[in-house]
Amino acid sequence: MSRFLEGQRRRHAPKLDTVLLETVRESVLAGRGPVTPSTVAAAIQASGRLLGTAGALDAAESINAELSGLGPLQQLAQDPLVTDIFVNGPDSVWFDRGRGLERSLLRFDAEHHVRSLASRLVAAGGRRLDDGSPCVDVRLKGGYRVHAVLAPISTAGTLLSIRIRREQVFTLPELRASGMFSEKIEEVLRAIIERRLSFLISGATGSGKTTLLSTLLGLSHPDERLVLIEDAAELNPVHPHVVCLESRHRNLEGEGSLDLAELVRQALRMRPDRLIVGECRGAEVRELLTALNTGHTGGGGTIHANTAESVPARLVALGALAGMNAEAVQLQVSSALDVVIHVARGRTGRQVTSIGMMAQTPQGPEVVPALTLRRDGIEEGPAWPELSSRLTLGLGT
Repeated sequence: MSRFLEGQRRRHAPKLDTVLLETVRESVLAGRGPVTPSTVAAAIQASGRLLGTAGALDAAESINAELSGLGPLQQLAQDPLVTDIFVNGPDSVWFDRGRGLERSLLRFDAEHHVRSLASRLVAAGGRRLDDGSPCVDVRLKGGYRVHAVLAPISTAGTLLSIRIRREQVFTLPELRASGMFSEKIEEVLRAIIERRLSFLISGATGSGKTTLLSTLLGLSHPDERLVLIEDAAELNPVHPHVVCLESRHRNLEGEGSLDLAELVRQALRMRPDRLIVGECRGAEVRELLTALNTGHTGGGGTIHANTAESVPARLVALGALAGMNAEAVQLQVSSALDVVIHVARGRTGRQVTSIGMMAQTPQGPEVVPALTLRRDGIEEGPAWPELSSRLTLGLGT
């Protein structure tokens, strides 16, 4: 049985000795060095408690999680398939392993334990969580992105949402084997990158946009320079030349913020061969569309949208945040973007459900379906002849 499943089944596992925890906490924090597994183990041994070998190992693991990890949630994070953890209350812990949300057997003793963990995690990210700042988003070492909300903003008490960045990047064949797309879709995706078409990957939260984008970027030619702009670093393509710029929140004094729009402007001075915005969610869309219209082909990013066809309207809405009117955005979109790849999460997992081409119509830019996933296979749409021609693919099914 895996450590994850073993931990999930420990409904009646003994609680962490609070006296030992406080003793070890005081000992390691009194030292000048960082909190490490070795310093925790030494402090446990120095406490004089007779725990035995197995007991000492369990205590060291639990205390390490309490002092520098995710506390009781650490055992969930140890499962390599878990991408998200949600705490909706002391007795409501959920996780996602790629098949939709599942309820955990983990429980917190009380609401103040959840708040204490949330406050510690936020503090580790250099920010504060209190009544004056009840909603906070931070990124921690280890690839954790933590969002916390306090009561009374949350009517259910302290809420925690933790997204885990995994170092493993899947190959296209691995994603195809998992059921994300067919062999024909894989061929098209490879050709989109090879032919340097500008693209957006659309979909809902947790649909696999970032996973697919990381994999596709790894297909870029080794001689290309990839500049990635993200709100929180999640992309990790397997490529020899990657530069990542990450936005910065305001500090405790309310200064020092650096948004995505400014980072895109800075990235244009770094001679990117591919300019990628991890997630288009605000005024940075103006800079991205401008870049894609001025010779920076092959770039793109992800965007939240219900369908591929709704992407143009979504871009118009984001452009309004940058002070652009609908007509200006539509003119930019029609010449900046070539392809929209839509992903969705269903009962069978994450799937590429459609690939469409951006086309200019009298009503403005529209995404015309090229390939659409149906129950009985892949259906070719009106834009497939043009897309296959641009990708130099055959028209066979």
